[in-house]
Amino acid sequence: MKLKKFVLAAAASLLLATSALADGTIGISMPTKSSARWISDGNSMVEQFKKAGYKTDLQYAEDDIPNQLAQIENMITKGVDVLVIAAIDGTTLSNALENAAAANIKVIAYDRLIKNSANVDYYATFDNFKVGVQQATSLVTGLKERFGDGPYNVELFGGSPDDNNAFFFYNGAMSVLQPLIDDGSVVIQSGQLGMKKVGTLRWDGAVAQARMDNLLSAHYTDKKIQGILSPYDGLSIGILSSLKGVAYGSGDLKMPIVSGQDAEVPSVKSILAGEQYSTVFKDTRELARVTVGMVEALVKGTKPEINDTKTYDNGVKIVPSYLLEPVSVDIKNWEDILLGSGYYKMDQIK
Repeated sequence: MKLKKFVLAAAASLLLATSALADGTIGISMPTKSSARWISDGNSMVEQFKKAGYKTDLQYAEDDIPNQLAQIENMITKGVDVLVIAAIDGTTLSNALENAAAANIKVIAYDRLIKNSANVDYYATFDNFKVGVQQATSLVTGLKERFGDGPYNVELFGGSPDDNNAFFFYNGAMSVLQPLIDDGSVVIQSGQLGMKKVGTLRWDGAVAQARMDNLLSAHYTDKKIQGILSPYDGLSIGILSSLKGVAYGSGDLKMPIVSGQDAEVPSVKSILAGEQYSTVFKDTRELARVTVGMVEALVKGTKPEINDTKTYDNGVKIVPSYLLEPVSVDIKNWEDILLGSGYYKMDQIK
């Protein structure tokens, strides 16, 4: 009889514990609403966590580092079960994460590696080196397609130097472009190479547009530019505005090949208009799914699924990661990839 009561009590305790876990709150810290992709990321996670039985506290910091720190500290104080963080600056969160660890709150870095902290438990992202490879490969394909044989005049843009991913994008792209620069097939008239010279703080499209203006006036009054490596659609739109401002894409002056990333609606429309040449699609629904799976495993005390234990050294530790596959998108395959997957509907694009 005592054994039966013990079993029933244990079962009841397990049921209560499971219910408590399902009712847990997940803190989600996103960098900004100025990029459509982060809005999509946040919405996808809220939706999928809700389906899994979790509450969420979703906060956007609007690219303000003190604001993000305050939001994260507030989530820790409120006692969230797990923190999911897409950092504005991946080097500024060490103290906050120490507080999270002291409160026994696990941390997942979301699509941006958090640096210089031992208190990052897992990382969910895409294969960021491959993103860069795809961007440079599409750039070279477009150059040959639109301008025939080289050499080609090309300029390089990088992402934000405080975002670890920006270096992976750049290095992936340069693995394709550097041999062509070395053999003279690609010419960087400005001579500007390396993230210290080509990085774009906070991924700001206006900053990219201003730099493109300067490049054109300083190096392309007599020469024509044929290609621009752009790591993100928001930068691409700014770059294209600069190019159109000096008549590229009109008359006999062909639009240079411009790459991108994130398949944001303005850039998809730009591709269809024959302006931006390509983008890289990263399905944020899949990234959210992987992240929700990681959180569920952590809450249940099991190990999350990972597929990379070598790539992402944050300066203190190798952060175990799950890398998703990016997909290059251009005029030829955009319908199959973006509409076929259900990511967009036609009325969003046309």
